[in-house]
Amino acid sequence: MKYVFPVMGLIGLLLLGGCQSTTEVVNAQQPAPHDTLDDKAFKDYVLYRLETPEQIFALDDDAKAFVKDVIREIDEPSERMEALVDSIFDRSEFNLLYKNAANTTATDTFHNRAANCLSMSIMTYAMAREAGFEVRFQDIKIPEYWTRREGFSLLNGHINLVIYPQDEPNMVRLLNTGLVVDFDPQTTRNHFPKQIARKKTIISMFYNNKGADALLDGSYSKAYAYFREAIKVDPSFDSPFVNLGFLYRLNEHYELAEKAYKQAISIDEDNLTAWENLAMLYEYTGDMQLANQIKERVHHKRDDNPFYHFILGEQELDTGHVEDAIRHYRRALALDSSRHEIYFGMAKAFMALGDEERSRYYIEIAKRRAKTDQDQERYQGKLDLLSQLNRGTASST
Repeated sequence: MKYVFPVMGLIGLLLLGGCQSTTEVVNAQQPAPHDTLDDKAFKDYVLYRLETPEQIFALDDDAKAFVKDVIREIDEPSERMEALVDSIFDRSEFNLLYKNAANTTATDTFHNRAANCLSMSIMTYAMAREAGFEVRFQDIKIPEYWTRREGFSLLNGHINLVIYPQDEPNMVRLLNTGLVVDFDPQTTRNHFPKQIARKKTIISMFYNNKGADALLDGSYSKAYAYFREAIKVDPSFDSPFVNLGFLYRLNEHYELAEKAYKQAISIDEDNLTAWENLAMLYEYTGDMQLANQIKERVHHKRDDNPFYHFILGEQELDTGHVEDAIRHYRRALALDSSRHEIYFGMAKAFMALGDEERSRYYIEIAKRRAKTDQDQERYQGKLDLLSQLNRGTASST
């Protein structure tokens, strides 16, 4: 069973380049994590009441009763674990839907029946703990993977869960194997490196995603409140610093933005999103030589990543450069022909050129490549719309 969530790092529409770890930037003295925060820049942040860590993972009586009912008559620990996970993700029983912006607490996820993968992972953690199991989060080191939302590129991360039976007195467990719950409907990630993710990092991810939602909605003080809390909970998690820098840059606090980006880089020197945003900042402030050095190196590091070319295609399409978009989509498909998003990009591009036949062709492939019922239904809806348009055209001629 596999299950995932997005850790969002915001990238501006104009970020098309790459990164060079220049000595001037890397060796610069890095600020302390909390030095990147400036409450005076967003004074209204205090008006927002954020979820507490306890509220994020809390289950109400209904959710606890659900757990109890599932495991009540099962004695064997591994069978109890499997029954719980199966029940949580059985759509016929629980009817959970994927919703990218649904960053919700465990209890809200249970009742809303709509969630993104981080929220579902948090709920699963809480339920497994309620059932008496040991649980740990794992951070899966996947290649950079972007999605598009409301005119922005979002960098996604990946976690999974491992559930273990709780140790009992006078019992020695010879095999310490657990049940992996990896919420990823696209593909297996077993071959990527993993490391244990601390609970405080997961909490920071939750705040980071909530901040990204607020930023996309244009609520900048609310976004600052969430990024601020994400940094305070876990200063070693780099994504909130990138997003905070982006927020500062949008509001023309350029020195603060530079501090935030450099802090992210001091945590992870290979954070290409931080480097790319830093390059864009230098373009804004007129240091084109340093900006171009950084962008060139990032481009070289990303050139073999299909999603890099996919996102470039999306950006070119947004700006009306359709032929350039197709060129990037084709490069992405040459690197990975399995992703439905890329085929749909091609479909959009050919529709923009007025080529409905080729657009339909790529939508049909996107539907075949899609792994979830929701994506397949979405593509079928677009095919049905094309058919309706064609029938309307035929009847009017």
